[in-house]
Amino acid sequence: MIKGEKLYEGKAKIVYETDNESLVVQEFKNEATAFDGKKKGIITGKGSANTQISAVLFSLLEASGIPTHFKELLSENEMLILKLQMIPLEVVVRNIAAGSLSKRIGYKEGVSLKNPIVEFYYKDDKLGDPLLTRAHIDELEILKSGQYEELRIMALKVNEVLKKYFGDRDLDLVDFKLEFGLKGNQIIVGDEISPDTCRLWDRGTKEKLDKDRFRRDLGNIEGAYREVLRRVKE
Repeated sequence: MIKGEKLYEGKAKIVYETDNESLVVQEFKNEATAFDGKKKGIITGKGSANTQISAVLFSLLEASGIPTHFKELLSENEMLILKLQMIPLEVVVRNIAAGSLSKRIGYKEGVSLKNPIVEFYYKDDKLGDPLLTRAHIDELEILKSGQYEELRIMALKVNEVLKKYFGDRDLDLVDFKLEFGLKGNQIIVGDEISPDTCRLWDRGTKEKLDKDRFRRDLGNIEGAYREVLRRVKE
């Protein structure tokens, strides 16, 4: 496998072509952004930690019958993945009130939800990645018939698998973001699953071990990512 030209560079990752048209290399960066790119910084070791955490969690999902784009680790900050046609939605699953949900529904941060809530956000930087209803998704013709419910069911299944895995390691999965893509007509989990895309709290102390440490200037960001990596690899 030969790593070729850069195809895309985002806030947290770079994607390169390979000599196999079905596969690409995803490289994780140490750069961090928050609040739609208004806050920027460097988290030393983030790229390496997120690569390895994502590899473990993608492998876990695969073993649970949930298809992902992950193929293999290439280095501490690179993985080989399937090339997908990405769906322009962020699918967020929430188990505990935090962040924007607390503000929207008036729950104090840390209140457990009666049932997991699945939300859909439109991936459009110019619009600020707005929250969409199903009617909005239908109006924009983002999904084909049946795909909305398929995404929702897949997201909830991912939640079940990850909640147990993190829980066994004394971590509460507060909420997380998924991105999906298509390979033909098959919907596949893509992007990453890491402290960049998950809110993770220590079950006993409720210490935040995720990107909120960067967003909220809580300090010891690098240590939080290393701790999640340590527990995930246990």
